[in-house]
Amino acid sequence: MRLFAITCLLFSIVTVIGAEFSAEDCRELGLIKSQLFCSSCSSLSDYGLIELKEHCLECCQKDTEADSKLKVYPAAVLEVCTCKFGAYPQIQAFIKSDRPAKFPNLTIKYVRGLDPIVKLMDEQGNVKETLSINKWNTDTVQEFFETRLAKVEDDDYLKTNRV
Repeated sequence: MRLFAITCLLFSIVTVIGAEFSAEDCRELGLIKSQLFCSSCSSLSDYGLIELKEHCLECCQKDTEADSKLKVYPAAVLEVCTCKFGAYPQIQAFIKSDRPAKFPNLTIKYVRGLDPIVKLMDEQGNVKETLSINKWNTDTVQEFFETRLAKVEDDDYLKTNRV
């Protein structure tokens, strides 16, 4: 009987040590398991957060080749309503600045009553991703388009989003 109890105890210790944290455990630690990739855990030491690395590695998802590379799209549409510019001054500042001119494959579309969104499109013009950008600032919007929009070398005035 004593041997059985010791065996059960050792088995439970090995199970606990080898197990990953549950989504709830990770949430209690301030980590979102479904959105955390293991490649992010390695950068914690850059910010002096080495003590979080062990928990991070328990909560993260393994990176795949597809996850590590951001998908780049050939075109995008920024849809917004001018009547909501007061609620989204950062989006208004981006649109009214010269920043959109840097992205000839970006179209700005004014849709009545719509909160600001970005639609990322494939070569045929089919929408592949739609993102809400209502909490983004001007720098974030610009950085997003710099990383997620394909670079266009053509300076043809007719193919730009300028009117």
